[in-house]
Amino acid sequence: MLVNMDIKRVISALLGFPLVVIILTFGNKYVVDIFLAIIAAIAMQEFFNAVEKESKPVRWVGYLSCLAVALIHIIPEKLPTEIVENILKLIIPTLLLILFAQVVITNMKTNFKDIAYTLFGILYIITCISSIALIRGLESGKILVWYAIIAAWGTDIFAYIIGRKFGKHKFSKVSPKKSIEGCIGGILGAALIVVIYTYAINTIFTLEYSYLFAIGMTIVLSIIGQLGDFAASSIKRYVDVKDYSNLIPGHGGMLDRIDSLMFLAPFAYVLFSII
Repeated sequence: MLVNMDIKRVISALLGFPLVVIILTFGNKYVVDIFLAIIAAIAMQEFFNAVEKESKPVRWVGYLSCLAVALIHIIPEKLPTEIVENILKLIIPTLLLILFAQVVITNMKTNFKDIAYTLFGILYIITCISSIALIRGLESGKILVWYAIIAAWGTDIFAYIIGRKFGKHKFSKVSPKKSIEGCIGGILGAALIVVIYTYAINTIFTLEYSYLFAIGMTIVLSIIGQLGDFAASSIKRYVDVKDYSNLIPGHGGMLDRIDSLMFLAPFAYVLFSII
């Protein structure tokens, strides 16, 4: 059974990863934004399906919010800075206004619990996925975005491998299959891949990225990403689902595959903006 699951994971990765590489490497920022907006819509659908046992989320508001990812670079370029700043200030109040209007219009068929789950889903998914789009839109975004991806997926891969082979000490009841050995192995494995990646880009593009900074940054992002993984697991445990969906064989749903990347992306964007 485990062998079959491993085969499915590998096949899914071999089919899906090249698409991600092509879009993030060769697509312009608008293509990337649209691609991420589609991912956000899939993730939103999975989240709403998962929490439907506990509430009736306002789906149309959640799906409509995914457009924000697709427009994240178009709107700032078309409008003056002052207007963009005011739009950003009004995003949360506007969402609250719309959601509470839904409560009034439906005579409380939509209740406070429903809008709370909806708002959380929007903040969780849209904020985090938008950060990936913002990283890719930076001047060196084509290079920097892979530091975030390596920190997330490199950690996932090595944590899975090391955890299965050497994992004896369980980390948390939130995710019983994860071990302390796996978590440490994930951090070290991601750091190793980042060293190789940094050497490659420094050599190919004649850059001078600091290995020490890259390693330190990866360790921090890896830890944050693993906390994001636990966060996603805690939601699944609360609503009693194993995976968010079976969209990606061997991996589960879209949210199962990108939960750690989503969680670390805002922190990565701030770090990259500073440097």
